[in-house]
Amino acid sequence: MAQHTARHRIGILGAGNIFGRYAEGLRTFPELDVIRVADVDTDRARRAASEYAIPAWGDPGELLDDDAVEIVINITPPAFHAKTVIAALEAGKHVYVEKPLAATVEEAREVLDAAERSGRLLGSAPDTFLGSAVQTARHAIDTGLIGEPVGATAFVRSSRSETWHPDPRAFYGPGGGPVLDMGPYYLAALVNCLGPVRQVSAATRIGAKTREVTSPGRVVDEITVEVPTHASAVLTFASGVIGTTLMSFDVWDTELPRMEIYGTEGTLSLPNPNCFDGDVRVKRHHDDDWEVLTPVTALFGAVNTPEQHRRGLGVHDLAGAVHGGPHRANPRFAFHTLEVLAAFETAQRENRVVAIESGCERPQPRTAH
Repeated sequence: MAQHTARHRIGILGAGNIFGRYAEGLRTFPELDVIRVADVDTDRARRAASEYAIPAWGDPGELLDDDAVEIVINITPPAFHAKTVIAALEAGKHVYVEKPLAATVEEAREVLDAAERSGRLLGSAPDTFLGSAVQTARHAIDTGLIGEPVGATAFVRSSRSETWHPDPRAFYGPGGGPVLDMGPYYLAALVNCLGPVRQVSAATRIGAKTREVTSPGRVVDEITVEVPTHASAVLTFASGVIGTTLMSFDVWDTELPRMEIYGTEGTLSLPNPNCFDGDVRVKRHHDDDWEVLTPVTALFGAVNTPEQHRRGLGVHDLAGAVHGGPHRANPRFAFHTLEVLAAFETAQRENRVVAIESGCERPQPRTAH
């Protein structure tokens, strides 16, 4: 995996459940130095710093005031993304924020305006489309392996967060739900492969209105659901491709594929886009069986191991962009995916097909082997 020669000093804002995923993933890039962690719960920040040998810790204000911090990774809950991203940009930091870019499209516009004013770079998760799986699928499409793309399917099944997360309330509150929590991984993969979406029609609903929390070390026993937990949508891409999606926290068991892309000459089957790597399979119309494609980029981590849950490739992408390299996980791409996903609920509420106002370029492919 190519490395940047310049070193970058990083502060992580938020020491919650996914902090360890970033801390572990960033260790794979020697040029990315985590020098500070901050959280509104300073004891939690202290424990995180101690566990990962990070030299400084404290509250969010101390992180933003630290002139040594060049890049802020924002892994606060979605409801706080807009406020904290804008504060970090105004403090002169480059920022990489967890998905979604903001809890609402309106807030996301404010974030984009703040990034423009600041002159700093803004990156946003998900970054899993930078992994070998989606990059391999993109390469197969671009080289005509399945002919002209015609349709696609994406099926999000429940992450069962109430069984493993100590406080899964954010998954069922504003900025959460299957569409904004898991949907970004799938939509980012589709937009990377097929280009921007032109319009959306959808139906959504809440399944069970309360959820029992059974996770070890839980801080709540029950959740009241505030957002739709089951959504079906049809996406019309600017290219003419028709996408069919199901995104649900109510589907615990299924035999549906994760993602498939259908072309005039064959079908691609993609693995879980919440992971960076995995088998991408193709079956052309004249083939007797499926073929596993050789990855076109290096793996980020060993497949079917905890390494696939690490994060940091998008931060590496942002660091490269600081020096003039391609910025793939960029704010326009993130804003477009958010607008498309937010259109699910608009289509349901207003009973209409929603035209997507934003567009974005397909991110530049990562360098192949």
